[in-house]
Amino acid sequence: MPKLRIALAAAAAAAFCAAALTAAVAASPAAVTIDNFNFSPMTLTVAAGTTVTWTNHDDIPHTVRAVDGSFHSKAMDTDDSYSFTFAKPGVYSYFCSVHPKMVGKVIVK
Repeated sequence: MPKLRIALAAAAAAAFCAAALTAAVAASPAAVTIDNFNFSPMTLTVAAGTTVTWTNHDDIPHTVRAVDGSFHSKAMDTDDSYSFTFAKPGVYSYFCSVHPKMVGKVIVK
């Protein structure tokens, strides 16, 4: 019986640690830089619950707009930022509505 209790306690501790680690990963911020008419990184993989912040370092305005319409920023001037929290897993393609050839993707797991 003591071995069973130890095994159950170990399993419970492992589950608790895994849940705590998942919460820590989900809460981690992620960043995308806009520079020289590019999103960097172009593809970003994050955990569900992560907030991604885009910051414009170009001298002209840019936007961030999801292809599926799930999020969009206002025009961001130099050093302006926009943040969005990705609650659900999926692949979110986006672009700059001022310069549609600027594209990026956030993969949420």
